[in-house]
Amino acid sequence: MMITTAILREKRIPKEPGVYLMKGVDGRIIYIGKAKDLSRRVTSYFTKHDHDPKTARLVQEIEDIEFMVTDNEIEAFLLESNLIKRYRPTFNIELKDNSRYSYLRITDEPFPRLLVARRNRNGDFSGPAGKVYGPFVRGGSKYLTIGLLRKLFKVRVCTHLPKVPCLQYFIKNCDAPCIANVTREKYMEGIEALRRILEGKSSVEHFAQEMEVEMRRASDIGNYEHAKEIRDTLYRLNDLRIKQKMEKANKRPHEEYIGIVRDTKKGIAHVMALKRTHGVISDRRKFEFELMADNSFSSFLLQYYSSTPAIPELICTSEEPEEKNVLIMTLEKLAGHKVTIMTAGNTGERRQLVNLIMKNLIMYVERGYAPAVPELKQLLALSVMPETIDCFDVSNLGTDIAVGASVRFVNGKPQKRSYRKFRIESIQGQNDFAMIAELVRRRYKNAKDLPDLIVIDGGKGQLGAATAVLNSTGFVVPCVGLAKENEEIYIQGSKEPIVLSKRSAALRMLQHARDEAHRFGLAYNKSLRRLTQP
Repeated sequence: MMITTAILREKRIPKEPGVYLMKGVDGRIIYIGKAKDLSRRVTSYFTKHDHDPKTARLVQEIEDIEFMVTDNEIEAFLLESNLIKRYRPTFNIELKDNSRYSYLRITDEPFPRLLVARRNRNGDFSGPAGKVYGPFVRGGSKYLTIGLLRKLFKVRVCTHLPKVPCLQYFIKNCDAPCIANVTREKYMEGIEALRRILEGKSSVEHFAQEMEVEMRRASDIGNYEHAKEIRDTLYRLNDLRIKQKMEKANKRPHEEYIGIVRDTKKGIAHVMALKRTHGVISDRRKFEFELMADNSFSSFLLQYYSSTPAIPELICTSEEPEEKNVLIMTLEKLAGHKVTIMTAGNTGERRQLVNLIMKNLIMYVERGYAPAVPELKQLLALSVMPETIDCFDVSNLGTDIAVGASVRFVNGKPQKRSYRKFRIESIQGQNDFAMIAELVRRRYKNAKDLPDLIVIDGGKGQLGAATAVLNSTGFVVPCVGLAKENEEIYIQGSKEPIVLSKRSAALRMLQHARDEAHRFGLAYNKSLRRLTQP
């Protein structure tokens, strides 16, 4: 089904904050986004025609849209984050080292077990049947949490009930239902108390208070052995809670530094986070996500911090995230304490740490390109990696035949299927400037695959003719001239040319492209001359 504006009108999408869920052909959720105005944001997907390729592919796969209204933007932030964790849509940001143990399950067995529950790509839980609780993303280690609960309520850990008791029985972590040492009714009392805690109807602290009352009652009636068992359990509970608090304190970094670098050419954002505790860098994590739809730095930060054990009080970023104020309020609601998001200043230790992050991220980006490509980007101060370069050259021997050629280099190597040759049609006599203008105009007349950089064989005059054509057509592509005499690079608007070292990889790549354009054009010129000779 093709989504049309008529269908959108029928859905009556409200102009309120909320979350939208986009579904594919099989009804599976493929993307989840949030919006301050649901109607405006959802409609924009189908009325705009300048989407990036990845967003365009998403729009093509949309078969249906559902939405959920919230009271405010903060609730929309939280709901979006929780739904993404639940359904793990294909087009959303997915943290590769995301916490996998966010849910707990009590199994449907005569003597139930407590297990961690995992979701598959379709959003379904795998494993034994049972009721799932969660997500649990705050507090200490998930292993410690599930271990604490199993020990408190003496939940068995064996997959199948054995004929003999295991170690857990002898260290008093289990009452051994395997040998009928405990009745199912008594065992289920602990399970029901566990359910109340997981459902939020009770708390571990309340459970401990009830156990203290039971211990005193057992002692009063002389059941000292039972009272001792409860006392030992309370000791273990207190010990584990202290360890859990210490773990949480150790895991909460006082500061965290996060940088982002966008490789717009490949549509990928690279993010790195450094945690600093007591002035010492304690952890480093690296992530990537696709630049498409509503995937942003802000949405990444929410996904990241809703999946970590603790949120720091200070987050220092390389740039200000979108919807910063709403993000801060959302994180404070998750953290239970004040959160500050600030960009690094121009100087000082924080700027040095962010610069270190950015340096490492740039290295990650550059690894995907030939060494000459990022070098050329830096030397020419380009906004994107010049991965695709077109080079133009005019070839005229005498005045009777004039031709031109354009060659394309991709990631430093010739892409011969994209070579083009032209016979000059509108210019009489030797006029290199006008010929260059004709070549550029004809090459990009109906072109959809524009390069990242255009190189003209020549100096200021040839460069000026080429840029005039580009400006008239509305194409925004950086263009430079490479003058052969001194191998100078001319940039439009710059008074002086750039002179690179002869050992520069960027210069050698430009020379290779220029020489290849000259060779290709000259070969075409010679072939035409052979055809015209008597």
